[in-house]
Amino acid sequence: MQMLKLGGILNIIIAVAHIIGLFWAEQFFEKTGAGKPMQELAEIETTLPYILTIIVAIIFFIFGLYGLSASGKLRKLPYLKIGIYTIAFIYLFRGIGEQSYNIIMGTTNNNETVQSIVAIGIGILYLFGGLKKWNNKKNKERTI
Repeated sequence: MQMLKLGGILNIIIAVAHIIGLFWAEQFFEKTGAGKPMQELAEIETTLPYILTIIVAIIFFIFGLYGLSASGKLRKLPYLKIGIYTIAFIYLFRGIGEQSYNIIMGTTNNNETVQSIVAIGIGILYLFGGLKKWNNKKNKERTI
């Protein structure tokens, strides 16, 4: 359960970092590699980068709640098992997919590599945490 707890805490930290980053939005977007796309969104509507960042922070926060719920630190959330595996898939797809694309296109850089490694790490926490949680339950039921 510790893997899911750690994954949940990391997601909540990421969510809070997104909100704090909005106080220095331009620098935050540049550091995370989202500077140009956010600049293009701001040309359409100045509030869009802020709204999008808040939505992303909410998603990370929800991912965090699911990790903490699966670890037993919060009440059980709906669709917990499928939620944990979906979150794991999203993180692994993001980490492996983006890094693979960048390598193929020759556009990889240190910042994107670190972000991909973090995404893969969190994906592994959710995947193996979920497998441990639900495989242990099955094993306990078989021995009873």
